Amino acid sequence: MTAAAARPAPAAVLSADDARRIALRAQGLLGAPDRRGGVRGVLRHLGAVQLDTISVLARSHELVPYARLGAVGRPAVEAAYWGGGTSFEYWSHAACLLPVEEWPLFAFRRRRYRDRGHLWGHQVPPETYRAVLDKLRAEGPLTSTELGGAKKTAEWWDWSDTKIAVERALAFGDVVCTERRSWKRVYALAEQAIPDALLGQERSDGECVRTLVAQAGAALGVATRADLLDYHRLRAEQLDPVLADCGLVPVEVAGWGPDGAPAPAWADPAALATAPRGRHRTTLLSPFDSLVWDRARTERIFGMTHRLEAYTPKHKRVHGYFAMPLLTGGRLVGRVDPAREGRTLVARQVSLDGPGRGARHVEALATALREAADWVGCDGVRVGTLHDERLRPTLEKLLADR
Repeated sequence: MTAAAARPAPAAVLSADDARRIALRAQGLLGAPDRRGGVRGVLRHLGAVQLDTISVLARSHELVPYARLGAVGRPAVEAAYWGGGTSFEYWSHAACLLPVEEWPLFAFRRRRYRDRGHLWGHQVPPETYRAVLDKLRAEGPLTSTELGGAKKTAEWWDWSDTKIAVERALAFGDVVCTERRSWKRVYALAEQAIPDALLGQERSDGECVRTLVAQAGAALGVATRADLLDYHRLRAEQLDPVLADCGLVPVEVAGWGPDGAPAPAWADPAALATAPRGRHRTTLLSPFDSLVWDRARTERIFGMTHRLEAYTPKHKRVHGYFAMPLLTGGRLVGRVDPAREGRTLVARQVSLDGPGRGARHVEALATALREAADWVGCDGVRVGTLHDERLRPTLEKLLADR
């Protein structure tokens, strides 16, 4: 019998509103922000910050601490992530930045890649693999270009043998990325970049997964089994054996099941110890933010069906290329598709959702747009398509009253 099937009785029954507030507090979006830990503190608490090549307002990994801490300087964000060997890149929810302390916890995934023996179907000659490691050992950290070239042709997918070899070494754990230059990964031997105390730790697969599940539970606050699987993209056969003894407690959440029925979930005991209270952030969220990166969870908690439309043909987009959910008062109340033209932040497409989407949400929208503009060095905001043109005079007046 699996841990999921042998689930004990729930320790508490939570309302949907309680669960929503617990999730917001766990994600650092309810209550006073912990500025003492700064960007590194956000990364350590969340456990993973997703990376993506798209840069509109800013890159997604910059938007995550901004949403929680406010207008922390963008150079400071980059320095916190890439400076001093405090983080590394690896496959978690997707390609993510991870606190360097989590290096031993992903041994289970590195072993799985190594046992499989190839990377996404790519094969590479053993001598090429050895040559990449030898070059890094002799010359220190290098980009794939410096190693000999990333691509055979101009096509983005047509990797060279060198690029395949170094990415395979990254997956296996022989190589690590703790730095980027001009958005290019800089590869180093793990023995040169990971502290000895972490590099030498030996964790079983069960220990790795158990700790990651507990960490995901703390970052989510309250979560279904599917939510826990999704956070670090675990498999059921990895999760189920550790779920009962990972430190999370079983609860039920009203309204999370089919037709509004209660649903079984798991909660961080610390999240249940005190009522989630405090100031709510008003901010724009990256579509890759861990509060909303799981579409099913976002719909269940916030009632918003949201998807990234960057890879949707333009004529089929509903909310825009990089529509960012608007968070205010602990709810998702709309979307903004941003762009930058010189020193002007352009809200190319704006929509507000749900009840009370008039003046109250317009004020929150104006606040979020002004703060985002200031953060990225823009001195003006222009609104393009607005879902309800009756709101334009109020919105533009609020934007002008800086």
